[in-house]
Amino acid sequence: MSRYVPSTEQLVTEILVKDIRKSTDFYSRLGFELLRDGGDFVELTWEDHRLFLAEASAFHEGNAAQANVPSPFPVANIRVMVEDIDLYWKLVNEIGAKIIVPIADRYYGLRDFTIADLDGFGVRFAGTLASHL
Repeated sequence: MSRYVPSTEQLVTEILVKDIRKSTDFYSRLGFELLRDGGDFVELTWEDHRLFLAEASAFHEGNAAQANVPSPFPVANIRVMVEDIDLYWKLVNEIGAKIIVPIADRYYGLRDFTIADLDGFGVRFAGTLASHL
């Protein structure tokens, strides 16, 4: 099958957030870069892959529901692969991110952990274990 768009523009996650400024700052502190700021909608990138954040007001033609109350465990998460997982573990602890799953070596060949963003969406940072390369 031929590609309609570059793979970095496919399957982009869009997260409904309550406060676009606070959420943009949170993701920026994690290492995401701001690509475009549309006020109530922003595009962030990580190694050319995109992540969208939007407030309900960004959905002009629809009746977007307000962001829900975060559940104790995220219903979904994005995985971000990093070279130095322990560095990111230190970073998320320094910024006071909510830890959902603490860092550990996993049976599936990754060392990873999961945090929740300000609205309860999961962000899982992972690095490969040397024995699984």
